[in-house]
Amino acid sequence: MARKNLNLIAAEKFRECAEILRQQQANPFRINAYVRAAVALEALESDVRRILERDGIEGLIKLPAIGKGLAAAIDEIARTGRLSQLDRLRGEASPEILFQSVPGVGPRIARDIHDKLHIDTLEALELAAHDGSLAAVPGIGERRAAAIRAGVAALLGRTRSAGKSGPLPATRLLLAVDADYRKRAAADQLPRIAPRRFNPEKEAWLPILHTNQGGWHFTALFSNTARAHELKRTGDWVVIYFYDDDHREDQCTVVTETQGPMKGMRVVRGREAECRREANL
Repeated sequence: MARKNLNLIAAEKFRECAEILRQQQANPFRINAYVRAAVALEALESDVRRILERDGIEGLIKLPAIGKGLAAAIDEIARTGRLSQLDRLRGEASPEILFQSVPGVGPRIARDIHDKLHIDTLEALELAAHDGSLAAVPGIGERRAAAIRAGVAALLGRTRSAGKSGPLPATRLLLAVDADYRKRAAADQLPRIAPRRFNPEKEAWLPILHTNQGGWHFTALFSNTARAHELKRTGDWVVIYFYDDDHREDQCTVVTETQGPMKGMRVVRGREAECRREANL
């Protein structure tokens, strides 16, 4: 059976992203970016899969209305058949699904990695593969950890070549978005989505915020990971996704510090030192 044209697959997912963002009251810039990309893909005579195979992500970036972030999204669709941004907007995103994008990582291993190491990004998985903690997960060992390390490096190499790595929003800006999200969520002023995970009754309980501040586009929502539920921190841990004007995406998690000089204060996980400097501690 012939593969379905990647142009149509990606365009369909981009249009669904646009529609969900519209329902969630997101900024028109983001909505229109997806719509323009879908129109451009549908107008192309050749399958973008061939462009990707021949010229890589750089070839996609040269297409009209695509840019670096959406080029990386098309590459993700080509590799996995999924789009993590769409999964998140639907309330379906999970670290386990993300880890399964790494060659050789199936559902059981992905779940074990998340449950044992409590990590939820490819960058954290790459670090675990290097520091020995991944190999220590039962059923993985040194050989499989090395294979996973190579697979993660290849995936991150693709996203980094598309320009994912770069300047990050200031911690004070991320903390401002976090404060705005929690305040508006408490006041029931935000749209709610019904996440599929840990939600057997399919209740629309998870508030979601789309906002633009300081030249960045932000999406914020409470963490819906197994670890957050286990520790009863779903009302405390806030995951913030941020995008630049090229639609390149990255993320961070904001939590309440439980020890040290910033105990009781909000901090950006992984950037605690910056938060301490901001707080003059």
